Amino acid sequence: MNATHHRPNEAERQRWNDDYWTSSWPRRVALTSSATPVLLDAVDLKAGEVVLDVGSGTGETTLEAAARVGVAGRAVGADISEALVDYARRAAAKRAAANTWFVVADAQHETVPGKPFDAAISQFGVMFFEDPVAAFSNLRAHVADRGRLGFACWRTPAENPWFVGHALAGFLVPPPAPLPGRHATGPFAFSDPDDVASILAAAGWGGVERQAVDRTVVLERTALTDDGQAAHLGVATEALADAARAVDEYYAPFTLGDGRVEVPIAYQVFTAANRP
Repeated sequence: MNATHHRPNEAERQRWNDDYWTSSWPRRVALTSSATPVLLDAVDLKAGEVVLDVGSGTGETTLEAAARVGVAGRAVGADISEALVDYARRAAAKRAAANTWFVVADAQHETVPGKPFDAAISQFGVMFFEDPVAAFSNLRAHVADRGRLGFACWRTPAENPWFVGHALAGFLVPPPAPLPGRHATGPFAFSDPDDVASILAAAGWGGVERQAVDRTVVLERTALTDDGQAAHLGVATEALADAARAVDEYYAPFTLGDGRVEVPIAYQVFTAANRP
């Protein structure tokens, strides 16, 4: 597909609608869940507010935001993954969260129903925008004057040894460079705080603040990797056995012996304001 006919976020749209990826994602959520209270505290949601959760995934963060704004408020989760939106809707139904709903939408360029929002949040979702200035400009158009933005994103790969890419680096072809005028996407695409600050400023956000967070978490190893992941990421069939051994050796120092691992995580939470 050439740049002239490039559909926004096409690669990420395919990734987040892939059957393997969406079926394994609910296990991955345990990795990011410790950030939820930190993110929501930073945004300081209040009773009665209306909040947009961008890249809402399986819906846990949206549901927690809905609990904070209460029955007089509302939380809307938006995601490009049809399967994950379905999953989130089922989770909301189980919790009888009447003030919560989920929509399939690309927040980079589409309009999400329910604006103006008092706040827009994202827990490890904004790193997958290939045109982040356009995306944050679109989000600002969704947020009321003096409304807030808050999101969590990973710091550098070196600070995050949980990442299976460290073990598989020798088995994978490096990803292609982004198309002209596009930003790299992926879990660590927002690791540079100066880059993030420049993007937010270019999109018209003000009052940017950053909080660096370091934690150690205990997880099932399947929250980080599973038997199908190497093949899904592109490891050649003849190299899968070697890749599996490399993954086992890599995680050995973090293994607790009961199927769980104890690993450091390092992320950052940015907040900003929509100033008229």
